[in-house]
Amino acid sequence: MDLFSENTASALDAALAPGGVRSVFQPIVELDTGRVVAYEALARGPQGPLERPDLLFAAARSAGRLAELDELCRAAAFHGAVEQGLLAPLTVFVNVEPEVLDTAPLDDLLAIAEGAPRNLRIVMEITERALAARPAELLRTVERVRSLGWAVAVDDVGADSMSLAFLPLLSPDVIKLDLSLVQNRPGPAIAEIMNAVNAHAERTGALVLAEGIETQAHLDTARALGATLGQGWLFGRPGPGVAPGLPSGELVLAAAPPEAALDVSPFACLPAGVPLRRSVKSLLIELSKQLEREAMRLGETCVVAATFQEARHFTPSTIQRYRDLVERTGFVCALGEDLPAEPLPGVRGAALDPADPVRGEWDVVVLSPHFSAALLARDLGDDGPDLDRTFEYALTYDRDTVIRAAHALLTRVVPRTVTELPAAAPSAAPPVLRPTAAPDRVHLGADGDALLRSALAATTSGVAIADMRLPDQPLIYVNDAFESLAGLSRDEVLGRNCRFLQSPDADPAVVARIRAAIDRGEECRETLLNVRGADREPWWNEIHLAPVFDADGVLVQYIGVQHDVTARVVAERALLQERDRNRAFLERIEELAYTDPLTGLPNRRRLEERVETALWDARSGSDTVALLFVDLDGFKAVNDELGHAAGDELLQEVARTLRTRLRRGDLLARLGGDEFLVALTGLDPEHAAAEARRVADELSATVAVPMPAAGREVTVGASVGVAVYPADGEEFAALLHRADMDMYARKTTVRGLVSPR
Repeated sequence: MDLFSENTASALDAALAPGGVRSVFQPIVELDTGRVVAYEALARGPQGPLERPDLLFAAARSAGRLAELDELCRAAAFHGAVEQGLLAPLTVFVNVEPEVLDTAPLDDLLAIAEGAPRNLRIVMEITERALAARPAELLRTVERVRSLGWAVAVDDVGADSMSLAFLPLLSPDVIKLDLSLVQNRPGPAIAEIMNAVNAHAERTGALVLAEGIETQAHLDTARALGATLGQGWLFGRPGPGVAPGLPSGELVLAAAPPEAALDVSPFACLPAGVPLRRSVKSLLIELSKQLEREAMRLGETCVVAATFQEARHFTPSTIQRYRDLVERTGFVCALGEDLPAEPLPGVRGAALDPADPVRGEWDVVVLSPHFSAALLARDLGDDGPDLDRTFEYALTYDRDTVIRAAHALLTRVVPRTVTELPAAAPSAAPPVLRPTAAPDRVHLGADGDALLRSALAATTSGVAIADMRLPDQPLIYVNDAFESLAGLSRDEVLGRNCRFLQSPDADPAVVARIRAAIDRGEECRETLLNVRGADREPWWNEIHLAPVFDADGVLVQYIGVQHDVTARVVAERALLQERDRNRAFLERIEELAYTDPLTGLPNRRRLEERVETALWDARSGSDTVALLFVDLDGFKAVNDELGHAAGDELLQEVARTLRTRLRRGDLLARLGGDEFLVALTGLDPEHAAAEARRVADELSATVAVPMPAAGREVTVGASVGVAVYPADGEEFAALLHRADMDMYARKTTVRGLVSPR
């Protein structure tokens, strides 16, 4: 109990005594009708220093009595609901701490449920704080809660992208939107959240509940976001029982999803009759990489779960790819024989049983609100070189199958505890600032600590301290400079998570890096867009975050030092914009230098560069290159008869026609006048000459088709000469000369001036 005073310890004992914890109930209303359909049970401690639930739970967590408190809170909620008559058709929402429910005696919960009236309806709220830390316990918790006949809600959805990533796996009956979605100005982040939430609600029938509705404007926003249920002071503050003056109704939930089989392997999740393919390992490697690339495109709302059979298959190249996945996606786990509980920082693992069928599988599962895919493979036990081993596999995009496969892997993941986070060296660690009973004060202790307090108050840098042990990591100290930067008083910011400073237009990548550093308990320094004061004035904040650990290496606080660098960022951005304008100007000049202005095709100079590159590849590879010289026949007659404008129109039409007859990798350029060049790349050397001649003849036939010019159709022809590397030359100039000579020979042959060769 070294983190709390003796008074706090006594207050905790009183709270955990019989009758020490009580419940108050806040109404949840149906937005369309205004009827109360449910109440949320909110815990309160006895009057005194631990009456507030955040302080009460922090004290219990520090004392190792969180499970005891959590059980008392649930019992108080159930008994309070019965005493106040909050029975069917009403429903009661009850919070639960997933980190303790999985180890709590199930018999205790069953006894509470069996002893309560049959018409007591319960929705258990799971907070998003446990999603990343304890996914296996969380999924088991959901199954256990549903086995009692209760429904499940996910709380604070949108406060973190992780809640969106886990929605498909939890399949909640109710999605509770974080109050910031209702109370903040709409922006790209809110749009992303609502796309995911509404897609899930439409797919599963889950209800959307908006928290924090305090004004008519909040209510309008909640409806616009797709919420059908609402909660907040506009409908009533928490009270001892039924809210007076509000009509009541019934909360109608969709049918619960089928219970998942927790011990099956991903491959066993494939439905019967799914066609299975066989392949060597090399193909599966490429399929895996493609799914990983898709996951990185999806970003923070994506879950990636994979198996690697054995630790030796987690190669250096795989490690690099999974480092990238950790930076770009919401959750990553990698399982395999002898792989540690954390194969890489941020990658979650498992201690697999020797008989676990996952050891014989190669699985890559990618799941997000709008995408699902899984490569599920089983080793057939071949001998021989590793890349030649054969697997039986299926590549599926069926969402139900992918969800089951992800579920199967995540239920094996080892929980991550705070003590796994890296601890600072004792000599370098800043002092732990211990909260007293009042959250708006920091006790610094002796004279040295008082000196530190004076220094923090006097510095021109904004300093804030967040308590990582309390729910939602609230600010417990800010100095005068921080008040000025935030444009808010100390009383307005203490007790709140510092995300209120964040602008909706803040760079998501910067926010993700900050969150990742905090999850790992590491220092970080970033510059991000914040807002100031009630009018939400934007300003650029250069923030340095440093973790604080106690004597046991447990992360207890974060210290943030802020500087207003708006002037610097504005100047840098102006400089970058000027540089971009100059670059665009230079790129335009370069484009004009390398592009034929009439047809938009590359000119000879650009084609020569690209052909030289293709020739370089051909010299070190197994393919070759051919150059075609295209000269129009009869163009001068059209130009003389119809004028230069008609001639230009005809050249543009010829350019479009030639482009449509070439492959994507082939090159086309205008040499000048009525001459064009074509480069064919990637040809088989054995058949290159014949293939080039075939294409040349096809281009000649294509150009001979009547084309529009000056409002009428005209007909021209084309003579096409061919040169092939290396038989006709090893450099661009030599190939061009040879193709030109071949074109001239064919043109004169057609005219009958010389005999055919």
